[in-house]
Order: sequence, then C-alpha cells, then structure tokens
Amino acid sequence: MTARLIDGKRIAADIIDNISTQVQARVAQGFRPPGLAVVLVGHDPASEIYVRNKVEACRKAGIKSVSHRLSETTDGALMALIDSLNADPEIDGILVQLPLPAPLKADPLIERIRPDKDVDGFHPYNVGRLAVRRPLLRPCTPAGVMTLLQHTGRDLHGQHAVVVGASNHVGRPMGLELLLAGATVTVCHRFTKHLQAHIARADIVVAAAGKPHLVKGEWIQEGAIAIDIGMNRLPDGHLVGDIEFAVAKERAEWITPVPGGVGPMTVATLLLNTLAAASVHDGLRQSAQG
Repeated sequence: MTARLIDGKRIAADIIDNISTQVQARVAQGFRPPGLAVVLVGHDPASEIYVRNKVEACRKAGIKSVSHRLSETTDGALMALIDSLNADPEIDGILVQLPLPAPLKADPLIERIRPDKDVDGFHPYNVGRLAVRRPLLRPCTPAGVMTLLQHTGRDLHGQHAVVVGASNHVGRPMGLELLLAGATVTVCHRFTKHLQAHIARADIVVAAAGKPHLVKGEWIQEGAIAIDIGMNRLPDGHLVGDIEFAVAKERAEWITPVPGGVGPMTVATLLLNTLAAASVHDGLRQSAQG
C-alpha cells in the first residue's frame, strides 16, 4: 500500500478563495473587510517567514492586515499595544507571533487579548469552550487538521486516535477536537511509556512533538491516517516532520507531507477565524446601534 497524500496546500488555497468570495460579499453589503493585527517581536527567521505567509494569505483573501514589528520591547509596552488593538473597531483579530524572545512571557499576553479577537484560539476561554463542546474560535492548527481529516472521507466515530505531543497550543486542543468528532483519544507525551505500542494500535496518528522522525514509519498501522504537524529543519537544511515519511507512506492509507500538509491549513484556519470574528463584531455593532 502506498498512502494517498492529503494536499494541505491545495485545500488551504480553496479555503482562502472561498474566504475571498465571502469578504467581497461583505463589502458589497456595506461592511468593511475583516481586520487582522499581527504582532512580531524580534528577528527570529522562522517567525519572519510565518508572518510573511500570513500577510500574503490576508492579501489573497481580501482581509486587511496590520503588522506591528518591534525589534525589542517590554511586557508593559506589549500589554499596552494589545489593549489598543482590543479597543480598535477596525481590528477583528489579534495574533502575537510566538515564540517571543526572552524575557517576554507569552501566557499573560495571550490572556490579555479579548477572547472574541483571539483568532489564534489560544486564550483559555476559547480552549475551555472547546473542552465543553461549545467551541467558538478554535486553535488554528488542530482545527486545520480536522479539515484535512474530513477530506479523507473517513468517519471518525469510534476511531482510535493517538496524539503525540501535549502542548497547550496544539496537542491538548487536538485531543479535544478528536473527542468532539467522536474518536477515542490517547494523548502521548514525554512521560508516556511504550510509545510504539500506542501508535501501532492507532487508526489515526497525529504527531505534534517537534522532534524529527520521532515516530518511526514501521510503527504506523496498515491503513492508518498519519497527520504530521512537526516542522523540523535538519543540519543540512532539509525540512522534515515528526513521522518517518518514506516508510510510513508505504503503510498508511493517507498521510500529510512536510512541508505542504498541515502548515498551510493553520494559516487558512486563522483567516477563517478572523472572518468569523468580524461577523460577530458586525452583530455586536448592529445591536449597539439598534
């Protein structure tokens, strides 16, 4: 068996085209385009690339993008910037690009963002809504993975899904998304014993540990779906995922490539969240005017 590729790049492009159509319809009805503010601190090369991709995606979708690039700053100054963006009626979504350079702390900044403008889906309020099965703005990468899984056509009810990695922004909400879809979920982390045994029983493997080729290809069950969130740059410059792709693709039914799999879906979902936030804010403004 050779796995079929889940083409996240193509699926994301279709989503962005659809968002563009909806934004044009909004403008035709007299509404402004959605607005997204991106805050980048420092000069991390990977973060620079991510922000550039997000700005370009906004351009394609017709979403107004405002970038705040700061060479250095303080927690207090960042808090003040977020407060101003929270109050700005032209801004529907606020994204603070992570990681932040030391000694800046991400968690207080994320919690400072208004939950209805938290288009990354990182605020405890939004993660909590997902936990109680009443999601609003969903964490982008896990939500993007669920879209990719939908494109396989597989019914997730009763499927055994194994998530490798338990970070607050990816692994944990990924488990919640899969639970919401009716899967039976195992979340593995650095203290998990017998990782191979857990993966070998999985109908769906989602790797999000950030360790190159942590998941060996021969561990993947025949006919499983393998979703690779990892993005790791090797010393020779090559990008690889957390799953040993060459071997895994000969065992899985479906597999995501790295790059071109989950990454584009994260950006597309960010824009979907921004559009959704704008619709909420439209309703709030109309209520206030009425």
